[in-house]
Formats: sequence, C-alpha cells, structure tokens
Amino acid sequence: MRKVLKRACDEDNTKLSDHNYEELAALHTISKILAQPGDLRDQLEQILNEMNSRLGMQRGMISLLNRDKQEAWLDIAHDINIDGLDVTYKPGEGITGKVAETGRPMAVANLGQETHFLDRTGARRHLNRAELSFLCVPIMYDGRVVGVLSADKVAKQVENLDKELAMLSSVSELMAKAVHIRALEEENERLRKIVGSTRSPSIEIIGHSKVMQEVFGMVAQVADSNTTALITGETGTGKELVARAIHNNSPRKGGPLVQVNCAAIPDTLIESELFGHERGAFTGALQQRRGRFEEANGGTIFLDEVGELSAAAQVKLLRVLQEKRFQPLGSSRVINVNVRIIAATNRNLEQDILSDRFRADLFYRLNVFPIYLPSLRERGSDIILLADHFLLKYSKEMGKNVKRISTPAIEVFLSHKWPGNVRELENCIERAVLLSKTDIIDTVHLPPSLQVREKELDRKERSKLSSVVEAEERSLIMDALQESGGNQTKAATILGTTKRIIQYKITKLGINPKLFRKHSNKNGDAE
Repeated sequence: MRKVLKRACDEDNTKLSDHNYEELAALHTISKILAQPGDLRDQLEQILNEMNSRLGMQRGMISLLNRDKQEAWLDIAHDINIDGLDVTYKPGEGITGKVAETGRPMAVANLGQETHFLDRTGARRHLNRAELSFLCVPIMYDGRVVGVLSADKVAKQVENLDKELAMLSSVSELMAKAVHIRALEEENERLRKIVGSTRSPSIEIIGHSKVMQEVFGMVAQVADSNTTALITGETGTGKELVARAIHNNSPRKGGPLVQVNCAAIPDTLIESELFGHERGAFTGALQQRRGRFEEANGGTIFLDEVGELSAAAQVKLLRVLQEKRFQPLGSSRVINVNVRIIAATNRNLEQDILSDRFRADLFYRLNVFPIYLPSLRERGSDIILLADHFLLKYSKEMGKNVKRISTPAIEVFLSHKWPGNVRELENCIERAVLLSKTDIIDTVHLPPSLQVREKELDRKERSKLSSVVEAEERSLIMDALQESGGNQTKAATILGTTKRIIQYKITKLGINPKLFRKHSNKNGDAE
C-alpha cells in the first residue's frame, strides 16, 4: 500500500516538476479562484484573465457541450467581444468541434497555414495569423467531454507545443467541475425559457394552464430532434394533436405524417400493414402493397394505441425500431427507412410490463422522450377556454348565432369530472349548439350526464376549506378590481387569467365591479 501511495505521489511530483514557477503560480491562483464562493461565470472569466497575464495565452475561450446535440457553443471569452454572437460548432466542425468530438487535445503551430481554423468570432480577422499558435484541449468531467478550452499564443514564445498543451490541460482539469456545473446551469436556463413559453405549438391545441404550458415546452424541446417520443394520457386528451404538432414543428414537416391505429389492426395483418407485402404473399394478396413504414419514409409515423399490440406484433415492431430496415412480407428485398417514430397510449405500460402484457425492451425503445398529457379535470380554467373555442367553431359550422354559455352551464362544466376529456367537452358543445334556439347555451342544452349533478350543499353546511378558498378568491379579485379601477380586462391581466373567467367569478361571488370604477371629480381629475 505504501508503495502504491509513493508511486502516486511520485507521479504527481513529476507532473508538477514539468511546470516552471510562473505556470505553478498560475495553477495556484486558479485553484484559489475556484475555491472561493461566487458566480461561476465570473470565476471562469478570472481564470481566462490569469491565463493571459501569467501564461501569455491570449483570446482564451471556454465552449460548453450540448449533451443532446453534441454541439459546442461559445460561452465565455477573454479579449474577444462575443456580445450578440451565437457561435456554435457541430461535432467535428473546425478545431473546437474536433476536440469536442474526439476528446483529444489539438495544437496548431502556425495558424496562417491551418485550413480547418474557422475564427467564427472574427477576433483574428485583422491579425497576422502566421505569428500565432493555437491550443485547444477538452474539458473532461466524470469521463466525458463537458466543454472545450482554447487560446492563442505568440508563436515565437512557444518552444514546445506538447508542453503548452500539458499546461492548458492542467488548467482544464482544475476548472472541469465548475464548467460542468456551468453547462448544467445554462441547459436548465434554456429549458426554463422553453417551458415558460406561452406560445402553443399548434392552433389546434388550446390552453393557458400551467400543466399545458409544460406540455408546450416539451413539444418545442423535442420537435427539432429525431428523438422517439411516447405520448401518454387518458382517452380524449388530444394525443394525436400533440403528435401532429411535433411533426409540424420539426425539420420533417415537409415529409409525410402517417398515422397507424394499432388497436384496429388484427394480428394476422399487422406485418403486412406496417411493412407491406408482395403479390401472392398470402391468400388474397392480389397485388404488391407498400407498408406504412415505407409510406412514412422521410417523415414521421404515429403509432396510436401502441399498448394494444399483441406480443407477436410487438416483436416485429421492435426489430424495425432497432434496425431501421425490414423486409416486406413474401419478399427477399430489404428496405431501409428514415422515419421519426412517435407513439401514444392511454395504458400504463410500466404496469403492463410487470404483468407480461408489454415487452420491456420495446417500452424502453419508445419511451425515450415521454410526454404526459393531463386530463381535462387537471387543467382548471382551460375548460372555459376550450368551451368558448368549440362554441365558435360549431356556431360557424352550423350557421347559428350562438354567442355565449350561461353562468349556470359554466358552473356545471367546472364541476364535471370529464371522463372523456376534451373529446367529451367538444361533443357536449356540438350537441348544445345544435339544440339551442337562442344565442345562449344553457343547462337544458347539456347532455343528461352533465345535468345529473351532485346535490349541492347548503352554504351553511359547506366545508370550512371551501369557505376559506372562496373568501381568498373574492379578496384577490376585489384587490385586482380596485387596482384596475373596475376594468375587468385589466383585472384579468393582473391575476394572470382571462376576462371570461373573471366575469364568471364576479357573477358567482356576487361582486359588483361598478363599485370600483374611478369617477371624475368636479375638477375633472380621477378620484
């Protein structure tokens, strides 16, 4: 054991002896910078400054690695103005891209003779590159590349490129953990911006609730990639719409979107349906037929109700997912396909795996990027937004002048559990518009399942919790009305909701918005 420790110490001492006094002083200062509490970006900028002042390494740059796309993007630079620049390097692109991809350091003795040097920042545009050397090393953490550290050095000051790379590698080893954390912070910040986006990925998908904003963010995040997505949720939540939104917001939007209802295909026909067949492959195969995977080549295939596939069909599907190629039934030819796969199910596939109803290996192939669609009862005020949307849609389709939904009908909507989710709500509104003979949808126009409500409790017998919630709700709305001078649109904005919902709540809670309106006094000033 002592021999092992002695050998390790000897190796460390050998490494240290490779550096001169200035280099050791720089490493010591860098260690002190990283040991202090503070902002990571500031610390990394101080390190680049130290590299410049003590080691003569100019125009130092730290690039972070995107784990999904494996692209490196320039995050921090010294003596280079990168404000407003979005500098990225794809795997293998330029020297930085090569180092990020291979995890091996690279050095260029004479930049003027290096054709692979991109100078994306333009910092060396007016410099004599022949007088510069370029050093670039990977930043490794936990056995993988998390970033790239690079810098210039005056060529005349470089005696040994390998020694310069060793010094820069020592710096990268010291900063590795800080760069790893910095990369995670930047990634989380980008995801927060995506998830915080209020823009729906499709005009067909309606919703302002927090849970739907999260769904929109996930769609935006996955659409640009070729990653397989699995959409889960109850029947009627809009899984097909989300699949279509992913396809339409992806680089494949110019290609086909082929939908397959797995529950509707018999086991005997699943192979022919998905992969096609040759003429005479089986009884009744009178002509050659292309399969759905071949039809989707260059686009997206949407496997709806994938949880309903039989065990035999699951095996055949798994093989195609693994190999991305197949043979049509009765044919010896092999077809290669470039298809993005989106699957959907209303089943709990993890539970089905435990009961041997669904293959675990197929599940893990499909569940690369899971998206859960919330039920309608989880979406709160989205119920009113959707109801208004369907009201306009079917009023227009039927040529009727139905303009609004009565407050008692809205109250029924909000208290209903909606087992059929958005599809049930849409059918309900379509029926109501058809039955209405005026410009209003009322409770009498609703299906019997919605008219049979639970017996309402008397106000005195309501739970203490509901009374407290109602009182708090009334107080918030009254404060917003006070602040907005009785303007319900502004009050809705203050509370982060819609005017329609505020109007409903005002009526339900018995609030008189006229009491909060600002009047003019005799001098014409608002009171």
